[in-house]
Amino acid sequence: MHYLMEFQIKPFSELSLLELYQILQLRSEVFVVEQDCVYQDIDFKDQKALHVLGFKNDTIIAYTRIFKKGYYFDNASIGRVVVKESERRFGYGHDLMKVSIKAIETEFQDQKITISAQLYLKKFYESHGFIQIGETYLEDGIPHIRMDKS
Repeated sequence: MHYLMEFQIKPFSELSLLELYQILQLRSEVFVVEQDCVYQDIDFKDQKALHVLGFKNDTIIAYTRIFKKGYYFDNASIGRVVVKESERRFGYGHDLMKVSIKAIETEFQDQKITISAQLYLKKFYESHGFIQIGETYLEDGIPHIRMDKS
């Protein structure tokens, strides 16, 4: 059954210690352990981002961080897109992307968005209006593509 997530959008300074811990745990669980990718997730970019938190039963199960243009790419951007593995079958990734895109439009008054997408998720991002720009490249040993939405 698909339960609606509660979304909150916060700057780094407003994250509680518990929220920060849950974010870092979720990112580590998926990007490091599940994807078997040893890389430096904690990169000192979180302080410049707005954090999109997807809660289910008071637990963060979905997350992105969004940036104003010029902070990460020339355009506004969405990164660290993650949904807890056990919750993916409910379509929360689509909810998360819709909220993240809307947050960029609302918070940054911007509609041009760039992402560095894992190649296997190309069709997922295309369903949200992103198009591939350029060739595949390796990021942390995983094939990625640049995708833009305007």
